[in-house]
Amino acid sequence: MREAEKEQTCIRLFADQVQISGCKEKLFSNADTFYQLSNLLSLAGNEVRLKILFLLEEEGELCPCDLADILGMSVPAVSQHLRKLKDGGVVVTRRDGQTIFYSLKSENLNLLKPLFKHIVNQNLNTKSHEQIL
Repeated sequence: MREAEKEQTCIRLFADQVQISGCKEKLFSNADTFYQLSNLLSLAGNEVRLKILFLLEEEGELCPCDLADILGMSVPAVSQHLRKLKDGGVVVTRRDGQTIFYSLKSENLNLLKPLFKHIVNQNLNTKSHEQIL
């Protein structure tokens, strides 16, 4: 399809320039937030990393060894996921002797809590449904 044909596929009669301008301004004024949120969601889009984030929210902080035991994975595999989360600014670390503990960065907690609440609620709904049967 040529560029001229693409432009003619819209069937609206009049463009609401005020609405279009307002929407563009909303996107522009929130550009940093969109970038941060898309980065967070991209990192949380991996099932293992989402589980790690859920566990960190539930427990406060965990070390890679604990996460490896919980997830049934090797410590190096868990560490790779933690590195991505740390590099993405999603988690922070605290050292206690030779052990490094990971926790969620506080500003990400508010964004992720609704997702984790959904997970917990789904589990509760499934359990209550099973009890009825």
